[in-house]
Amino acid sequence: MLGPNRYGKAETRLVRVHRDGDTHGLVDFNVSISLSGDLTATHLTGDNTGVLPTDTMKNTVYAFAREHGAGEPESFALLLARHFVETQPQVRTAEVSIESFAWDRLGPHSFRKRGDHVRTTRVSVTGETAQVVSGVTGLVLLNSTDSEFHGFVEDGYTTLKPTTERILATAVDARWRHAGDDTDWAASFAGSLEALIAAFAGTYSYSLQQTLYAMGARLLEERAEVAEVRLALPNKHHYLADLSAFGLDNPNEVFIAGDRPYGLIEGTVTRDDAPAATAEWWL
Repeated sequence: MLGPNRYGKAETRLVRVHRDGDTHGLVDFNVSISLSGDLTATHLTGDNTGVLPTDTMKNTVYAFAREHGAGEPESFALLLARHFVETQPQVRTAEVSIESFAWDRLGPHSFRKRGDHVRTTRVSVTGETAQVVSGVTGLVLLNSTDSEFHGFVEDGYTTLKPTTERILATAVDARWRHAGDDTDWAASFAGSLEALIAAFAGTYSYSLQQTLYAMGARLLEERAEVAEVRLALPNKHHYLADLSAFGLDNPNEVFIAGDRPYGLIEGTVTRDDAPAATAEWWL
């Protein structure tokens, strides 16, 4: 028996230049589209009557960028998803995910690519509902103090020493679900990002779990349009270097940056009155 299925076009790279006189705007998207619905025939008999080619999806991305422009990724994703649901009767759900790569302006038509994080968007549209999830990935943050870790379970395999002074570093992977689908997306993203960073910097941490909750709670406190936040925080370990062989002390100044393995802390912070999600979503 055929189970749940979907198909689409993944990672369509789009760069859109908005030419406003001598001052240009630049949008850099990576767009992925997935459609699901009445697709039984193509799987069971090879009847492609209801199959919109994935090449058409790619072409739609470029055509829509020309016809409608490409501003905020949430708006562009909603535009695409609604188009596929409204024009293809066999499609019940359209999901569009966008990675948005930021460029800093150097002049009227000159830019430098920003490499500190990637903005993400995922929308899911049916004939009746629309769900928007915004997010950020690859946001590397570090506190050089104000972090402890002690009082944890110790058994016969425990070698980690309790500490009241450590570096806390992570690469934030966060997603937040909006309560609606009509908001100022640029202001919402900027405010959400600022809340996450401020909470990380301003929390005296006894565990990365505590910091995760503080970051999610701060975002919900400051952004009324957000219903739920999900975060994955890898613990970017920093180990104190042993300099005793060289006759040197090391008063928490020289560290070895660990690569792997690493701790991975994941969690969700939700409003008590948050509307239920209309589609599955994940990090």
